[in-house]
Amino acid sequence: MNGARTGTLASLRGSIARIEAPSEAVMPNRIALGHTSADAMLRGGLAPAALHEVFAAGHQGGAATGFIAGLAGRVSARKPLVWVRQDFSDRENGALSMRGLAELGLDPRLLVTVRAADVDSGLRTAADALACDALGAVVLEIWGHARQLDLVASRKLTLAAQASGVTALVLRIAATPIPSTAETRWIVRAAHSPPGNAACAWGAPRFDAELVRNRHGPVGRWIMEWKCDECQFSEPSAYPQPVAATPAHRPHQAQARAGHRLAS
Repeated sequence: MNGARTGTLASLRGSIARIEAPSEAVMPNRIALGHTSADAMLRGGLAPAALHEVFAAGHQGGAATGFIAGLAGRVSARKPLVWVRQDFSDRENGALSMRGLAELGLDPRLLVTVRAADVDSGLRTAADALACDALGAVVLEIWGHARQLDLVASRKLTLAAQASGVTALVLRIAATPIPSTAETRWIVRAAHSPPGNAACAWGAPRFDAELVRNRHGPVGRWIMEWKCDECQFSEPSAYPQPVAATPAHRPHQAQARAGHRLAS
């Protein structure tokens, strides 16, 4: 091996080492999810204009749908959101509830749903939607093991997202992860959510989210709670039911009764 080739190999090895080296620095233009540990692992949050995958663990399609709706809410802000799903998804996973999305903090008026006849149509529709830079995000929901959604197809979606600046979110239900160009890959399950306060019997949505792929850092697993009012994730509340504080302007009951006995 001559000196030129040796120098080139050394340069490439150095570049790879710099890319794979762990770094605590926050990367620019990241969108924080709100969960401190997850954002730290992602070096500031979710990367926009990239491809992200969410897989449902087992029969956890509802939890994965809620989680990806939260991601879409974070990355799309007040921009329109296109949700592409196969035409039989309503029978398999249930229809998207506009009221449910509104309760999660998303604006249903900014949501456009598209029903695709098959996987090929869904991929073409998602790619066309990603070319529109007026959108905030495009969700592509694919059910089952679709051979069409391979490494080449994910590469095309990634390039389309990078060209327009629109984030691509792929929701996979009843499928197992395969190699792709995704920036991140999540496996989501439902987590226990304690009841809320008296005014709201339902507790906040909680997800058991496992980050199994992170192109710029390590992976992890967290319980992430979705804050509907703030439209962001957070660590689970230690005390989901609020405890009333003691009024500062009123004496303790025992002291008041003691004073009453002395007066009598």
